[in-house]
Amino acid sequence: MTADRQGAPGPYDFLPPVPSFQVASDAFEDGGDLPLAHTLRGGNTSPQLSWRGAPDGTRSYAVTCFDPDAPGAGFWHWAVLGIPPQVTDLPADAGAPGGAGLPEGAVHLTNDFGRQDYGGAAPPRGDGPHRYAFAVHALDTDDLRLPGTARPGDALSAAVPHTIARGVVVALYRTP
Repeated sequence: MTADRQGAPGPYDFLPPVPSFQVASDAFEDGGDLPLAHTLRGGNTSPQLSWRGAPDGTRSYAVTCFDPDAPGAGFWHWAVLGIPPQVTDLPADAGAPGGAGLPEGAVHLTNDFGRQDYGGAAPPRGDGPHRYAFAVHALDTDDLRLPGTARPGDALSAAVPHTIARGVVVALYRTP
């Protein structure tokens, strides 16, 4: 994922390169529009995600959703750690508060809304389309040794040396 017409770099452009694998969603095509159900004004439901092709040696996954086009330094909408290596999909609404939709052992981190759940797209009115990068990070560890109060940016920083592959699917949304 690289810079768009607004000029903001993609969230992973400056990290060390790693192999990629396929990530998809039943809710949208890569580069397509994010349905209203997955926005803050809509149902605020995390989209279904599935992945395949992660490398041998994957001991866990982390899932993140980041908007690099948000004012300032971007906005973390969702972060999940501790997804077991045998899990290759998250159902729609896995990001619900309380974590009931997550696989056993997985946990939500606090997003930039200040909540431990999925926070839907909510770009300012008048902005062009924002990119929502849903990334699945294959990690060579099952424990990043982060406190429960860790923020997504902290988790990504801790995950960089443990990331052995990453897959990204991007959705676009513009507030009507």
